[in-house]
Amino acid sequence: MLEKLQDMFTHHEVISQELMWVFFGIAVIVLLALDLFCFNRKNEIPSFAHTLWVCIAYIGAGLLFGLFVWYEKGGDAAMDYYTGFLIEKSLSMDNIFVMSIIFSSVGVPRIYQHRVLFWGILGAVVMRALMISVGAAIISEFHWVLYIFSVFLIYTGAKMMAHGEEEKNSEENIKNSKIYKTVEKYLPVTHEIDGAHFISIKNGKKYITPLLFALIIIELMDVVFAIDSIPAIFGITQDVFIVYTSNIFAILGLRALYFLLEAAVHRFQYLKSALAIVLIFIGVKILLPVFGIHLESWHSLTVTFGLLFGSIFLSLAKEKKELA
Repeated sequence: MLEKLQDMFTHHEVISQELMWVFFGIAVIVLLALDLFCFNRKNEIPSFAHTLWVCIAYIGAGLLFGLFVWYEKGGDAAMDYYTGFLIEKSLSMDNIFVMSIIFSSVGVPRIYQHRVLFWGILGAVVMRALMISVGAAIISEFHWVLYIFSVFLIYTGAKMMAHGEEEKNSEENIKNSKIYKTVEKYLPVTHEIDGAHFISIKNGKKYITPLLFALIIIELMDVVFAIDSIPAIFGITQDVFIVYTSNIFAILGLRALYFLLEAAVHRFQYLKSALAIVLIFIGVKILLPVFGIHLESWHSLTVTFGLLFGSIFLSLAKEKKELA
């Protein structure tokens, strides 16, 4: 049975890169349509069970697409895809805490948060495409930019470890951030909720409601977050298809992951340190070929998987010990 499966993966007619993009586009459109018209058709707070199944469905879709990559591009490409998917998904856990604070500081009721997150994710899909395209074009023309990425990732990882559990993303700091103040200064903002509307009209004048205010801040913050994650996946592979698809499949289920982990993400107290080590590892990995050392794709996946899941296991084990 195993031999037949291996034969199927190695002896088949490989489709074109353009057709792979088409399959990817269809998959994303189907998932977004299901999210909008099936998973969350009404403005309501999703139950834990519903959110859990939606989250599992998104993760399953991402893992299945990895098998498609394996089938069409080979095992190394699939390993790179899964590594990028895992890194982006893990970084998203840290972002969930930030989004929760944004909703709290802006005053978006929980019942409308999924509406903001849907459009936020849709915007992120477009924004990541632009940023990855620019990054790929720069690397293609100036390969030495990868070494800048390397230094940046090592610096980011070291800085992340130095900050530890510092409450740098507190509600007060969000309100004092340049992004928050700029949006509030230059756009007509009202802090009154007008149902599920993004725009409210008062006395003939249009105002941005807290929903759109939160959406704008989340989109701008996603650009900041992408500055960490995109160099990380480019450190794994320069295949634009792998870079973009792993990023998008990881963030597509972010809305469900948010409602699932919003109250529990702080329990993973070792996750930030593990992410920091992963970023440092990738930064070092970029530099290793200069010294004649080359790591295989499965090395990156093994190290990333071991660190991230190990940190979650240790976090939960410590919490259980403290409660005992």
